Amino acid sequence: MEGKGETKPGINTRLAHAGHDPRSFHGFVNPPVVHASTVLFPDAATMAARNQKYTYGTRGTPTTDALADAINELEGSAGTIVVPSGLAAVTIPLLAFLSAGDHVLIVDSVYHPTRRFADTMLTRLGVEVQYYDPLVGAGIAALMKRNTKVVFTESPGSNTFEMQDIPAIASVARERGAVVMMDNSWATPVHFRPLDHGVDISIHAATKYLAGHSDVLMGTVSANERCWAQLHETFLTLGCCPAPDDVYQVLRGLRTLGVRLERHQKSALEIARWLEGQPGVARVLYPGLENDPGHAIWKRDFSGASGTLSIALDGGGTKNAHAFLDALKLFGLGYSWGGYESLAVHVSLRDRTVTKNDYEGPLIRLQIGIEDVADIKADLARGLAAARAAGDGQEA
Repeated sequence: MEGKGETKPGINTRLAHAGHDPRSFHGFVNPPVVHASTVLFPDAATMAARNQKYTYGTRGTPTTDALADAINELEGSAGTIVVPSGLAAVTIPLLAFLSAGDHVLIVDSVYHPTRRFADTMLTRLGVEVQYYDPLVGAGIAALMKRNTKVVFTESPGSNTFEMQDIPAIASVARERGAVVMMDNSWATPVHFRPLDHGVDISIHAATKYLAGHSDVLMGTVSANERCWAQLHETFLTLGCCPAPDDVYQVLRGLRTLGVRLERHQKSALEIARWLEGQPGVARVLYPGLENDPGHAIWKRDFSGASGTLSIALDGGGTKNAHAFLDALKLFGLGYSWGGYESLAVHVSLRDRTVTKNDYEGPLIRLQIGIEDVADIKADLARGLAAARAAGDGQEA
């Protein structure tokens, strides 16, 4: 998209055009949606040598290539695999780089399904799983072992939004020979490019902001040059490939990612600041806020924030959290985030093993959608009033 000596196009221009050249397919603006299992060969010799670009549906099609190429453009990666869910985007690289007898370090604030996979399947396969404090930074050197093969990061952390010092962690881990992975679903490659900060494998739940409409399950995994071949070979071996219509939906969502994130960020920041002054709110967890503990790292490394944050209610327990949620009319009660609609969920920290931080009351995670801010505020005020009126309940 840029010639020699030309300035690199802006992010929205790249989002609009990455992954497909209309001239490569009769001038049509969007790439074709190829439904494929069998691919035919022109003759026996070509078939025996597999000497053509496409050989079978599980090994890629023009549709999956279009999305992978677009993500590579955004990530600066050597290659990207496209898989059927965000969780598959976590599990496949872990399976690619871990074997029996290996040790993996996983951040304690990680997305719960990642922890479940580690505590069940990885453990059953003979991998030693250890969790670490998200604020460890370069101190992760003290946790590294001879057999530490992977350091798994997520910044900010799911639900509690701790910012990790990714460059410091990556520097130590790679010096010791470990592969560094990062779940970057919150920031997307628009606001943070992990590979530019020492990470080897960048993971996205494309279900969320990349697709953007709460109707597709998808994941992407992007690797640098040193890790791409092993990641890709594992992907091919597992045969974990997505449906072409879903891939097309994510590619279409990608085109508006920049403008959607702009709206999510603007609304979330305004609402986060407003929430700080509301009765019934003890704390707002959002690295875009100037007084957030992770703000300095966020400002140093990230170019923006998304629309997902958490609040700690000022006292109470499960009864108060449920009262808050049940009073909401605009917010949907549902998991995930990144769509156009506002969502809320009561957060549980029971799975934490290293960082059991005490909060003043129940934690509520909020996905701030693209509705009008005044309407979102009114709905949250309704929920906060209900939580205060609920009285003390059992502890969350």
